[in-house]
Amino acid sequence: SELAMRATTKAVQLHGGYGYTTDYPVERMMRDAKICEIGEGTSEIQRIVIARQLLGDLID
Repeated sequence: SELAMRATTKAVQLHGGYGYTTDYPVERMMRDAKICEIGEGTSEIQRIVIARQLLGDLID
């Protein structure tokens, strides 16, 4: 989701003001990427969960 947001943000910037209008699909892609980012939870929390899983395996 982070990569999708980064890519769509750059695409919107390349389109300039038109990137924010509904005339171009880039606007929808950016909204979709943001929804994915929100729906999956914060990236920081995901990193903590993954780290706990990895460290738990190493300690046990």
